[in-house]
Amino acid sequence: MGALANQSFVKMNGIGNEIVVVDLRAGAAKIEPAEARAAASPQGAPYDQLMALYPPRTPGTDAFVRIYNNDGSEAGACGNGMRCVASLVADETGKDALSFETAAGLLNCWKNPDGLFTVDMGPPRFKWNEIPLAEEFRDTRAIELQIGPIDRPVLHSPSVVNMGNPHAIFWVDDVNAHDLARFGPLLENHPIFPERANITLAHVVSRERIVIRTWERGAGLTRACGSAACAAAVAAARLKRTERKVKVTLPGGELTIEWRASDDHVLMTGPVEFEFAGKFDQALFDKAAVP
Repeated sequence: MGALANQSFVKMNGIGNEIVVVDLRAGAAKIEPAEARAAASPQGAPYDQLMALYPPRTPGTDAFVRIYNNDGSEAGACGNGMRCVASLVADETGKDALSFETAAGLLNCWKNPDGLFTVDMGPPRFKWNEIPLAEEFRDTRAIELQIGPIDRPVLHSPSVVNMGNPHAIFWVDDVNAHDLARFGPLLENHPIFPERANITLAHVVSRERIVIRTWERGAGLTRACGSAACAAAVAAARLKRTERKVKVTLPGGELTIEWRASDDHVLMTGPVEFEFAGKFDQALFDKAAVP
């Protein structure tokens, strides 16, 4: 039997980013890709990311969290999902400050007096081999990559940054003027990105506001991607287009992103919403031939 059969779950969202949380701290095997895909099917609980809580591996942390995309692949970070996890564990423990370990490292989260949750996403990484890219670019504020004719590219010269996941940000005048559902898969799987990448269209409205849309690696078009909001904010600040603290508007809502000068960490603040609780049916995984 897999890890998810007959397992209880909570369906939540972070400004439209569809999140499923499962608590496996009592002990369970690692979720297999086929299981994650079956759980995301229409007969299961469709999600962008599944957040699986495991027993802490590092003393002082509240849980080790594995993050699964709906295609079964694992992600290193999901800021909107971490806010959902933090909300559940805060309610369970009564703590307002929490710490979780993920594949991207330790993430601290806390509840603010206004009820919003903040996730410390850690410092961004800019070196070409940290993102990673398949070839060296000394300046990752803009790399040579384009879609469309050489003399009239549709999208070109993205900023690239790692915010726990690889991100490419294309600067545009209108984030809705491009067919991201068409270009997203091509760019996500471009050979320049050996680990694939999240693809974001970003429009700088002012020095305090950015509007974005994201094709999420392993999940597709999403109403919100927290790490993409962080990546866009950092990239814009690197280009001197914005301040280090901005509002980022996504199709699902708004996040506040601060690239803190004191320690280089990126803070993401936003709401969470509970949708419903349920239990995965064993038959869902039998049909998918999950071992």
